[in-house]
Amino acid sequence: MDKETLNGKLYIVSTPIGNLEDITLRALRILKEVDLIAAEDTRHTRKLLAHYEISTRLISYHSHNEHRRVSELIEQILAGSKIAVVSDAGTPGIADPGFLLVREAFRNGITPEIIPGVSALTFAATASGLPIDRLAFYGFLPIKSGRRGSALELVCREDKTVIIYESPHRMNKLIMELAERLKPETPLAIIREATKLHEEILSGTTAEIMELTKDRAWKGECVVLVSPQHGDNSKAFPPKTIENN
Repeated sequence: MDKETLNGKLYIVSTPIGNLEDITLRALRILKEVDLIAAEDTRHTRKLLAHYEISTRLISYHSHNEHRRVSELIEQILAGSKIAVVSDAGTPGIADPGFLLVREAFRNGITPEIIPGVSALTFAATASGLPIDRLAFYGFLPIKSGRRGSALELVCREDKTVIIYESPHRMNKLIMELAERLKPETPLAIIREATKLHEEILSGTTAEIMELTKDRAWKGECVVLVSPQHGDNSKAFPPKTIENN
């Protein structure tokens, strides 16, 4: 028998990015059955658990305590505990805590069980109207100007559609930075508040999006997609806001 059969189990569980109905039956079962849920924000996850009447114990597992928590969680799994890891929304490890724990699990002979589900990345890629046969995921770009500029130069040299996560208060800056480095006809798409009440999809050229969103006060989660080497999909569809009731 290997370590997995003698000890506990680690589950990496995808959770909704907005609409609470976007969770799998398997994920709900796992969240009910495990001994412990390690959550990026226990307050946020508690709302999801309450919605589905799940009472499993929660502890915090976020970027500020990740290194300390990893060893604690591995020890508990090796001692026989079944632990699920969730982020605030989407899949742990994708621009959220999770990578370090998965790596340490493998190092300790524990094979994580991945419970797939919704992801802002795949949602945005599908909704963008841009070529997605090849993708480059850059996550959140650096904040400091030097590193950010270097990352943007890499983005603009990509021959694939690039996916970037950005916070609302830096959206206008990012659009301007891209417009300064790309041709005006470069295809650009923005997916905002995916699966939520005020879901919005903007698609056009860099110049069109720049004009459409200038001086805009952004709110909510945003994913930006750009195809630096493509110019034929610039008018995939007009900007659209979708009300999800």
